Amino acid sequence: MYNLLYNSWLKEKENVELQTLPKDFYAKLTGYVVEIQQKGRMLDRNSPKAKLISQELSRVKWLMEELAKLRFEKIVELANSTDSLKGERLTPEEERALSELKATVESFQSFLKGALRGKKQKIDNDNTPSKRLLLRFLKEVPTIVGEDLKVYGPFSVEDVATLPIENAKVLMKQGVATKIEAG
Repeated sequence: MYNLLYNSWLKEKENVELQTLPKDFYAKLTGYVVEIQQKGRMLDRNSPKAKLISQELSRVKWLMEELAKLRFEKIVELANSTDSLKGERLTPEEERALSELKATVESFQSFLKGALRGKKQKIDNDNTPSKRLLLRFLKEVPTIVGEDLKVYGPFSVEDVATLPIENAKVLMKQGVATKIEAG
């Protein structure tokens, strides 16, 4: 998995166009991170093997974050263009992000056209649901890739973090985190 991650990052960095990834890429990558973390938990932290595993985990997280950033920048460019990928190079998570970005770009373009015609737009902020939830972790949780393609974690017991709502719902359903009510 490390070689796939490294080669994917390298191709993405070297090419202007968005590169193709397997549809289950992020799911497998998250599983790989969990696997590395579990290997490290079984060892004495000062042992050479534990240090190697820690270095591997650090490199994997860095590559994962850099790859996600590179791809996200390209997806943002696609959202602003008239080009269509039809999902051939995107993972399901990236397809969703692109769809949401395109909707945001179209909304802004509509606002701008209206403003240029002298049309006032009504903005209703009161009914906009938050797209993130504040959570308190009840169990240790490894690094995850959020629906926004950002890397979150790892989390320890009693950590507090704000995560995308869909990811937060999954963690609450699994019983590893609980929602913190603001106010």
